[in-house]
Amino acid sequence: MTAQNLTRGTVLAGQVEVAASLWGRFIGLMGRRHLPAGEGLWLPGSNGIHMLFMRIPIDAIFVGRPDPGGSRRVVSIHRDLRPWTGLVPLVRGADGCLELPVGAIDASRTVTGDVLRIED
Repeated sequence: MTAQNLTRGTVLAGQVEVAASLWGRFIGLMGRRHLPAGEGLWLPGSNGIHMLFMRIPIDAIFVGRPDPGGSRRVVSIHRDLRPWTGLVPLVRGADGCLELPVGAIDASRTVTGDVLRIED
């Protein structure tokens, strides 16, 4: 999968892994030693994340439900969430979270209100 910011015309990640099951969302990026630039993890249906047992910091973008064309509006962004201490317990209106390497939000110039497309 890929993740693009349609508002800015930028690519957030060219290679996005999906964690759709309850177990997959719980495990997420736990145990990984790095998340290379251009990669990410899509957590569909998520409105909160934790950083327990994480080894790496991440950027996180929460998006709302898809519109009829499949695009999603950014409802919240969180930069540089630290391992073990970062926590985003509940994002009102979120229906998915895109976890990215630190710096991806700034590099793509993504802000709340932008429109993203996450697709195969």
